[in-house]
Amino acid sequence: MLQLEYPWLLTLLPLPLLAWWLLPPYGERTRAVRVPFFDELAEATGQKPARGAVVLRGNWLRRILAPLCWALLVLALAGPQRLEPPVERTEAARDLLLAIDLSGSMAMPDFLDPQGQRISRLDAVKGVVDEFVRRRTTDRIGLIVFGTNAFPQAPLTLDHTAVRELLEELRVGMAGEQTAIGDAIGVAVKMTEHSSQRERVLILLTDGNDTAGRIPAEKAAEIGKANHIVIHTIGIGDPNAKGENRVDLDALKRIAAATGGRSFRGENREQLADIYALLDRMTPSKVKHSVYRPKVKLYYVPLGAALLLMIIYHLLMLGVFAPFAHRRASLAPEPSES
Repeated sequence: MLQLEYPWLLTLLPLPLLAWWLLPPYGERTRAVRVPFFDELAEATGQKPARGAVVLRGNWLRRILAPLCWALLVLALAGPQRLEPPVERTEAARDLLLAIDLSGSMAMPDFLDPQGQRISRLDAVKGVVDEFVRRRTTDRIGLIVFGTNAFPQAPLTLDHTAVRELLEELRVGMAGEQTAIGDAIGVAVKMTEHSSQRERVLILLTDGNDTAGRIPAEKAAEIGKANHIVIHTIGIGDPNAKGENRVDLDALKRIAAATGGRSFRGENREQLADIYALLDRMTPSKVKHSVYRPKVKLYYVPLGAALLLMIIYHLLMLGVFAPFAHRRASLAPEPSES
């Protein structure tokens, strides 16, 4: 698609015609030889003298090329350009954080893989979360791990391949043997404090209760809500166990309810997969689209055409009139020897 960047400059097209109509003709005085026998000289040479001003006449080629070159110059000033096909850029409209418990109890082999073999809780979670990340193609995803301490394993990014690779590297105990749920929420707040996205979601999975957090989990949830974070919690493990191994489902429900999220319990790998599938439907992908159309400047085309026409005209004039000038010179009488 072609368009002009400054179409109003086309109003300059009739400017030479207006100048020809309104301005006085250009006059130039030249030196002349005055002789008292001018009439006799004209009669002897057989020429008829013209009286008054001499108006120079142009040739037909100049009459055609002059307005054409002017039109091309004005067209170049108007800025012709070609619009390229639109380029669409997709940006994430949501920050999605995944917080995974790496306390010692996550090593318990009480889950079954699709082949019926016993696997640890962490291995089951990694498989389900990996599939969840693979489907979230348009969200910025970050990964938080927590045990005695909490830290970001992967920053918020659209590079989901890197997130999945870092997810595969998780090992039980790498963040400590205890459970710091409140600290994990605090890390989520810290990771999103400079985010421009209004929609922020934290999916927190744990198989224990908050035993090592420097900030109480429910207080951290209030801070998360103030920072526009919706927290969904997933509890796995035995709620009737003792100490570190007991999952506090009631506390997880209160954390989720405080931020407008939902709380789930996963007792096996199938339930865990269903929970993440439900969360995938609950938080549909949102993207921002911006369209940019590249512009290719084409002013050099009419400008080059005008320059080429002027060069061709002058070359033709040299080639057409030079032989005539040479012929007149050769027909002139040679000076006689005295």
